[in-house]
Amino acid sequence: MFYYYYDWTYLLVVAGALICIAASARVKSVFARYSQVQSHAGMTGREAAEQILHRNGIYDVQVIHIRGNLTDHYNPGNKTLGLSDTVYGSTSVAAIGVAAHECGHAVQHARGYAPLRIRGALVPVANFGSTAAWPLIIVGLFLNGETALLFINLGILLFSAAVLFQIVTLPVEFNASSRAVKVLEHSGMLYPEEVGSVKKVLGAAALTYVAGAASMVLQLLRLIILTGGRRRND
Repeated sequence: MFYYYYDWTYLLVVAGALICIAASARVKSVFARYSQVQSHAGMTGREAAEQILHRNGIYDVQVIHIRGNLTDHYNPGNKTLGLSDTVYGSTSVAAIGVAAHECGHAVQHARGYAPLRIRGALVPVANFGSTAAWPLIIVGLFLNGETALLFINLGILLFSAAVLFQIVTLPVEFNASSRAVKVLEHSGMLYPEEVGSVKKVLGAAALTYVAGAASMVLQLLRLIILTGGRRRND
């Protein structure tokens, strides 16, 4: 049974939440700082994205303006590269860095980058797993014998799929940032010191993905600890 009045495993959840909060605060702070630094070329995030895509022989991806702050993303389904309010029309080094990063995902898609394909295949399973895992486990805790174990183990398995998605996301994001830095270095779009600023922005962004993965792993560990005794007893 669970002892909600004294459940030390909540510390794992709190630790994961604090890691994510710290990483989010860091990326917002770094992005805000370098959003005030204008690039020497004066090109906008949209212009930089289009130039990078064309340099890589990609002409079927549409760069579009989307609402929000740091909501930038590449959609492989309809081949659109969405740049947010603070990136699309901005000429800052931060904006160009973020635009280049999203272009990195478009290049991954065009080149058939394996981790990106794996992550795409995991999306429906991960979404279902993160939603259904806890209900299955809770139902299992009110049952007995083989049926209880079936529900609990299935819940943990589904949550593990969501954790795997977060882990696979890491090389996808790191590779996109690596591609972004390389193209900005070799194209002459930014001065060397400006590329250094981009590295700081993308490095801070990468920490949010590491934090997300760490938080999910801690939650999975909590699930295993909480259900371990019940599974042994049954």
